[in-house]
Amino acid sequence: MKRIAIIGAGITGLAAAHRIGELAASREMPVEVTILERGTRAGGPLKTIRRDGFTIELGADSFLTEKPAAADLARRLGLEKDLIPTQERFRRTYVVHDGKLVEIPEGFSLLAPTHLGPVMKSSLFSPAAKLRIAMEPFVPRRKEEGDESLASFVTRRLGREVLDRVAQALAGGIYTADPNHLSVAATMPRFVEMERRYGSLIRGLQAGEKTRASSSAGTSGARWSLFLSMRNGMGSLADALAARVSASLRFGAEVIEISHRNGGWTVAMADGASIEADAVICAAPAFAAARFIRAADAELADVLGKIAYASAAVVIMAFRESDFPDPPRAFGFVVPISENRKIIAGSFSSLKYEGRAPTGAILARAFAGGVLQKEMMTLADEAIVSASRDEFRQLLGVTAPPSIVEVQRWPDSMPQYDVGHLDRVAAIEAAAARLPRLFLAGAAYRGVGIPDCIRSGEEAARRALDSLAPE
Repeated sequence: MKRIAIIGAGITGLAAAHRIGELAASREMPVEVTILERGTRAGGPLKTIRRDGFTIELGADSFLTEKPAAADLARRLGLEKDLIPTQERFRRTYVVHDGKLVEIPEGFSLLAPTHLGPVMKSSLFSPAAKLRIAMEPFVPRRKEEGDESLASFVTRRLGREVLDRVAQALAGGIYTADPNHLSVAATMPRFVEMERRYGSLIRGLQAGEKTRASSSAGTSGARWSLFLSMRNGMGSLADALAARVSASLRFGAEVIEISHRNGGWTVAMADGASIEADAVICAAPAFAAARFIRAADAELADVLGKIAYASAAVVIMAFRESDFPDPPRAFGFVVPISENRKIIAGSFSSLKYEGRAPTGAILARAFAGGVLQKEMMTLADEAIVSASRDEFRQLLGVTAPPSIVEVQRWPDSMPQYDVGHLDRVAAIEAAAARLPRLFLAGAAYRGVGIPDCIRSGEEAARRALDSLAPE
């Protein structure tokens, strides 16, 4: 029997273990899998709690359906009936501008507008900025080869105001990153392709409009019709996976070193225990992988260690709808760093998805931290809650104390896809390929979303089994 060790029981490691089980059964190939998790629970950022009629997401609350891996996995787990869409009537997003919430123009897709009409009617941009946006189709293509920062890309094509007032906040909400360092090729490749193919982002968005879901019409910000969640919270997806692979899970197993000898791997743990494996799938963060891979390959460890991470915190607050002078009717809002506020975004879980709160209640989340607000992560939980409540009071007029408050910190949770990230990943993959039957997977490499992590774990599972197949 072949043995595979998986390091990390986040969604990537769980998906890898589950896929090994599926493929091994179909190939009639006996395999023993051990999942080593240093913590006490599986699922990583998929964490849901239920209290007093509320379904509270402490981490990721949805996934994008344009990338099919997550929805496909849910269906294979028998959870298809639990997949729920966003609530169409609330599909709009706001941005803070001059201390007030302003709706992002209809059809604005992360970095650029699909049509100029809504932009021209919006109070979000100055007359000069509107003229600059209208000139985007006439801006020549970039001639230089190589990667470019998001800040450079957006400013070059659409002007500084689009970056400062919309793009930085929307991208920051996804990647908690500094746009001056964020790689546009690694994070927004479809916009790079639009410029290459159409010579214009606006023309590219218009060309793709017919293929987009008709339900996305009349929305602002992200195309919310492309998002799904789980009826009982995203944690239910991780719970279902963990239940399927429960016999393989080992908690409190902190890996400190992996070494290759005699054609196999030895995985050593902090408590002195070790296991032998024919193949290893490393689904740990890059900085952790760098530590325990160093004994096997110092060069690979060095490159892994160059991937930086950011920390963030989520503050969950439950209010009565009557606590708001003007109850919110949107999925949420983003906060540009130029506004000098203490949170980077806010969202309304009970408006995004049905069944998240009792009738008459609003379940909200505030997000703090990230690369541009590192100082927030040095505060105590009480101070982060106080800052979040203060921002909600100033922006939404809600002064009543929340009936529920939860704080979830996610330290070193978000890999930073800095300029040159794809070249760095290529170097990591080339170095890892020199080590027999070692496979890297997770958010650090080719996508931070839940579908990206699932796809990465499942691909590592396939490659691991292929490497162990008889000649």
